[in-house]
Amino acid sequence: MNSGDGSGPTPDEPAGGQPPPSRLPALGRRGGGWVALQVVIFAVAAVAGLLGPDWPPVGRLWLRIAGGLAFVAGVGLLLAGGAGLGRQLTPFPRPVASGELRQDGVYGLVRHPIYGGVLMGLLAWALVTSPLALAPLALGAAFFDAKRRREEAWLLAQFPDYAEYRERVPRSFLPYLW
Repeated sequence: MNSGDGSGPTPDEPAGGQPPPSRLPALGRRGGGWVALQVVIFAVAAVAGLLGPDWPPVGRLWLRIAGGLAFVAGVGLLLAGGAGLGRQLTPFPRPVASGELRQDGVYGLVRHPIYGGVLMGLLAWALVTSPLALAPLALGAAFFDAKRRREEAWLLAQFPDYAEYRERVPRSFLPYLW
């Protein structure tokens, strides 16, 4: 994994076998800034859904049914992810120091089920309220992907077997999909 010319690690591969540092900011010792930005996205989604235009009457029932299904799936992912973490559950992206890497249960299907559940909740909200709420859903998808990458840099540093786990469980948010 180095340049092969004997000069040592590449710029993306620090010496000592350590994972490369994340290019994304920590936003606080435990990542509190990421949590604050998440709250802003939730607020924008709420406002967009409440103040945005309604969906057209044609198909509105089907959108609400789909929204209900997305909500149930999202809650399922949230609950399974939270239960899988147990006492390690924290709102911050940096894992707790005394934690263990969870690889079973829902974590055997997807690496970040709680983020996936939140995204399904944002989708559900958009489907039952307003097409304008799709904008914060798109913003949320980009945000949670960035937050996931920041969190995974911390996970790689804390758990040496995280790289193997990430290879074995390629989906980040939604089992079998994403």
